[in-house]
Amino acid sequence: MASRLKLGPDGLKVLWPQPADDPNDPQNWTDFRKTMHLIIITMSAVVPDFDSGIGIASIFRLAQTYDTTSGVINDLTSNWSIFLLGWGGIFWVMLMRRYGRLPVLFWSQLFALAFLIGATLAPNLATFAGMRCLTAFFGTCPQVTGLYVVTDIFPFHLQARKLNIWTSGFVISPFLSPFVFGFLEARVSWRWAYALGSIYSVIVLFLIAFFMEETMYDRSLVSKPPRTSTGLRYRFETLIGVTGYKMAKYRPRWPEVLLASLDVAWRPQFFFVVLFEAFVFGFSIGVNTTNVVFMGSSPPVGFGFSQYAVAGAYATPIVAVLFGEFIGRYVNDFIMNLNIRKNGGFFEAESRLWTCYLAMPLYVCGFLTLGAGIQNLSEAALIMGWGIAFVAITLNTVAVYAYCNDCFPRRAGEVSALLNFARSVGGFAVAYFQVPWATQSGALTVFGVEAALVIVMFLIAVPMTQLKGSYFRARFAL
Repeated sequence: MASRLKLGPDGLKVLWPQPADDPNDPQNWTDFRKTMHLIIITMSAVVPDFDSGIGIASIFRLAQTYDTTSGVINDLTSNWSIFLLGWGGIFWVMLMRRYGRLPVLFWSQLFALAFLIGATLAPNLATFAGMRCLTAFFGTCPQVTGLYVVTDIFPFHLQARKLNIWTSGFVISPFLSPFVFGFLEARVSWRWAYALGSIYSVIVLFLIAFFMEETMYDRSLVSKPPRTSTGLRYRFETLIGVTGYKMAKYRPRWPEVLLASLDVAWRPQFFFVVLFEAFVFGFSIGVNTTNVVFMGSSPPVGFGFSQYAVAGAYATPIVAVLFGEFIGRYVNDFIMNLNIRKNGGFFEAESRLWTCYLAMPLYVCGFLTLGAGIQNLSEAALIMGWGIAFVAITLNTVAVYAYCNDCFPRRAGEVSALLNFARSVGGFAVAYFQVPWATQSGALTVFGVEAALVIVMFLIAVPMTQLKGSYFRARFAL
């Protein structure tokens, strides 16, 4: 039996899942073809938070256009669009389990583009807010599709490294638009920023339509139904969902699909770690939506930066996420290989969480330095604290995604959707209270309390999951 198992190119690792003797199995695709799909899905994952971040870069111009305050713009548009990012992911995963990855990704991004164009041309604040929220709901699909695609096309031993790349895409995306468009909006209308965001969405939609393929492969079917079309016609039918509609009768029924996310969410090997991640990532979303207010407001509340300075400051988390991706790539591989050697060739999912022990001291250091920098109006402390915090967030997020995926390899979509929901809802409310609280009590108090909450959740969730994880997985497996 062992001699029949297919191995990786180095002959040292058993491929899992085992590629089928079928050229249509995505596990059998060439490295170039797989890499192309990883690049496209990473570029797609940038879209939702990139579009949301345009509002951060435009916050003061939007307030002028619609004759209101930056706080109202933040509360009405940024915060609610973040909230809908989480709910959208759960909805799209349901459709993907029935109809496939490609058509759901294509149609969701097409509608997201239409609503983003609507926000660009919105004549009043109510229309703008509605379009922003709908853009977020439809646009979030790639942030839950990526985990599906990575597990569809890459074997287990490569998944953490590829997840590192995809995760870095959506972690870095909220900072790209304030960085790029902050310089633009110092000179022209905010509508130009949204127009350029729409152009980026057009490029992503073009890549999805013409270069991406369906990665869903029904391994559980003993005999695959023959394709009813070939060539360009098959490609078109797969893109718009005709092929997925025909295959839906072989896939999970609606009752199972509708309850699948709930069926994962309550399991202890998942619940506690995801709750911990909700605090870690949620506070980072709050930092992103409120730092622009601190930097743009006049002293003593903020730094009084010019729009050019605010835009330049957003290079800090971009560099930090890239640095975190570089560290995480090697740390995760090292931990995986060490655990496999220690256990005589077997891998334990809980070993992924050792990366959290590296991330948490950096997280505390970053948040305390950031809080002290804002409270004392120190630009150096602001930059250093912001950067250190996002190195930690990148490391922690990749570790949590990889762990949860290892626990539920057949529920990659639900895992991704629930993590997306946790981090979005975790950050939804932060912007409402962070600026008033910091103004009243000082930013060091605010960020210190947030760091303390994260450490408490870490101490509750991670050691317990590592100690009891194997029992949880045996007792509450799916």
